[in-house]
Amino acid sequence: MDRINLKPDIDTDTMNTIAELAAAGEEPELLFWVGCAGSFDERAQRITRSLAKILDHTGIKYAVLGTEESCTGDPAKRAGNEFLFQTMALSNIAILNGYKVKKIVTACPHCFNTLKNEYPELGGNYEVIHHTQLIRQLIADGKLKAANGESFRGKKITYHDPCYLGRGNGVYEAPREVLEALDADLVEMKRSRAGGLCCGAGGAQLFKEPEKGSKEINVERTEEALSTGAQVIAAACPFCMTMLRDGVKQLDKEQQAEVLDVAELTARANGL
Repeated sequence: MDRINLKPDIDTDTMNTIAELAAAGEEPELLFWVGCAGSFDERAQRITRSLAKILDHTGIKYAVLGTEESCTGDPAKRAGNEFLFQTMALSNIAILNGYKVKKIVTACPHCFNTLKNEYPELGGNYEVIHHTQLIRQLIADGKLKAANGESFRGKKITYHDPCYLGRGNGVYEAPREVLEALDADLVEMKRSRAGGLCCGAGGAQLFKEPEKGSKEINVERTEEALSTGAQVIAAACPFCMTMLRDGVKQLDKEQQAEVLDVAELTARANGL
């Protein structure tokens, strides 16, 4: 797997692999766990690039695993294959521990949940943060300001809570605080925070046909988002991004609302 061949607009001198830093006798401040979607999905790669630009802009010394990064095993575990999950997890933990990784940031709530909550019992103990938490902290520290880029002042933005970030880990306010820093008009959907509606991709559902029913869940969620009158539907998960974009397309509302990740909004606002 080539998980670093995604940087045509990223300064190649700043996106190093952890192996490259180790060879130079250096350690990163944090490891950027890119994840499968952020590596291989063309749309999600734009989220990866946005976060990399933010890390570069704020001077954080980071590294990626590159070809040494594999799937966390989350889809296998959710699909019930515990043996495959543990095999993948133990392989990843051996690599992370070999590099003495202490802190990890990821833009994928599925990777976040697995690395944070399920790796410790297998010997993988790290400080794991979601990218919205990191961006909020960078804003609070004055290292990141909405300036020199696209203005979202007064624009209606609604935020979709990813299940594995919100209900699974209680992270509700960090992404909202980042969006509020854009001076946007943050409008809530009827179902939000702990009562939020799933996009329909969690639990490895993204990789199978939808369950039988009267309506696909991503369409239901997209209709709810569009009913707020928002011009931007903000996501914080590459799987949610896919489901919501599909919903917008299916409803033929691409001219009405754009689906963007919190990192993309932040990068645009900062002219990155």
